[in-house]
Amino acid sequence: MDIPDDLIALERAAEEQRARLAGLDGEAYEAQRRAWREAATAVQAAITDHAAATGQSRYEVEMAVKKAVRGQEEDPAE
Repeated sequence: MDIPDDLIALERAAEEQRARLAGLDGEAYEAQRRAWREAATAVQAAITDHAAATGQSRYEVEMAVKKAVRGQEEDPAE
């Protein structure tokens, strides 16, 4: 499956936001959690739009994006 670079960039950004949660607590954690949720929402919307525009399964597009990002690099939270 050919995954557009913008979907990969959005997923990578969401993963980076998630990784920043490590070691935080209190207000800092909540602020970072909101940033992560916003990034995750953006990638989910882009995946949904791409799947609809190309007639592909949303699930399959999402899994291909995740595989492309996670297969290229280590988990940023580790």
